[in-house]
Amino acid sequence: MKISIERGTLLKAVSQAQSVVERRNTIPILANVLIEAEGDQAMFRATDLDIEVVDKAPAQVEKAGATTVAATTLHEIVRKLPDGALVTLTADSAAGRLTVEAGRSNFSLATLPKEDFPVMASSEYQSNFTASAALLRRLFDKSKFAISTEETRYYLNGVYMHVSDGSEGGKVLRCVATDGHRLARIDADLPDGAADMPGVIVPRKTVGELRKLLDDDEMDIAVSVSETKVRFATPDITLTSKVIDGTFPDYTRVIPQGNTRQLEVDAAEFAQAVDRVATVSSERSRAVKLQLDADKLVLSVNAPDSGAAEEELAVAYGDERLEIGFNAKYLLEIASQVDRENAVFLFNSAGDPTLMREGNDLSAVYVVMPMRV
Repeated sequence: MKISIERGTLLKAVSQAQSVVERRNTIPILANVLIEAEGDQAMFRATDLDIEVVDKAPAQVEKAGATTVAATTLHEIVRKLPDGALVTLTADSAAGRLTVEAGRSNFSLATLPKEDFPVMASSEYQSNFTASAALLRRLFDKSKFAISTEETRYYLNGVYMHVSDGSEGGKVLRCVATDGHRLARIDADLPDGAADMPGVIVPRKTVGELRKLLDDDEMDIAVSVSETKVRFATPDITLTSKVIDGTFPDYTRVIPQGNTRQLEVDAAEFAQAVDRVATVSSERSRAVKLQLDADKLVLSVNAPDSGAAEEELAVAYGDERLEIGFNAKYLLEIASQVDRENAVFLFNSAGDPTLMREGNDLSAVYVVMPMRV
């Protein structure tokens, strides 16, 4: 195999591949990227056996062929090459070497046989539809902060993507994530062809990798879903992932319906104030107290070890006095999801879950559990 490829194009393809590769591997071939050259393009394929990414890039192919080489090493080399360089990759399968040449730089890397590289079994997808990158980015960006990191509740280690009834009637494409302390539920218009999609739990790592495909607002993403796999594809990159094998809990039971005490506050001001007072909170609890009175919110922290802090905000609140405590980190994460100016919090009592939404928009709803302070 011998190909020449522009450095920027190669870097983009290799960086997507190497980010899928697990750093600590017991199977050597999984640390490698499979490079396949044919026609006028090169394909770069990497997998950790749960996720597979295939990146196509235009290349001058002098000699078709395939080889596998350490993904991280190749990425580091290409990253350090000068901008605009033309990189030539030459594989010598007899010697088990890949030569990387650019200008006066020359590297010789060990390769492993392409036959050993595991390719993810193709699967029959029950549902195929197209969604805009902007729609998918909003669904996953606004929900991923609530993904659980607790390995024992593995079915919460991802975003539950499914079709549901919208709050204003009609069907919606919905993403939900929760770790038991906070919950995010985000709705988007249901794309054509997605109505009979099976509900799947997209793993945390896949959500992170998918984010790299979604930067271009004009891009349409082809989405394919089966009971066991999900695939997201652009013209150049295909990301295939196994889904989490488990049942996502009935999240509708924890979304409060009867919270009537309404607080409206400027989201950015609120987040900054929480951040400031939380500076003195104890590392362990990160507790911040909210005291609500007529059109006034007092945020306070009292940490015997490190000190106390208090800040007052002018807000819209017309209900009876309420004192409630939260983990500052959870409040900050939820407030940072607000794209509009105002965040609306709906409380019931100091011991009940609190609901947050963006203004009157019901397509993004967040729930956070209070804590004793």
